[in-house]
Amino acid sequence: MALVVLGKGFPKRRKYQNEPVEITGMRFASKKEADRYVNLISAQRLRIIYGLKVHPQWKIVINGMFICTYTADFSYWHRETGVFHVEDVKGYRTREYQRVKRLMKAVHGIDIEEI
Repeated sequence: MALVVLGKGFPKRRKYQNEPVEITGMRFASKKEADRYVNLISAQRLRIIYGLKVHPQWKIVINGMFICTYTADFSYWHRETGVFHVEDVKGYRTREYQRVKRLMKAVHGIDIEEI
């Protein structure tokens, strides 16, 4: 068995086997996230949702100390119900993500929806 060392010119292997995608100049971490974006754009055109934001950020500060910045995949308002949604497209839930999800609920009162 020969040992092969990957150097320049070889594609980098992704930790979670996701494949980045670009749509209309916007970069998404996976095909699944890009597909969700297309669905949300359609819903916005049909006036089902409004205020769609891609990769919105929230700072998490506790007792005046900056902890981290959370970047969601999408946020929007549902027109009929008036409910604010924050979505994260997940193929795999890491421990770090689970902690940040709890922090978002505790600090900002926001429940992150996993798609």
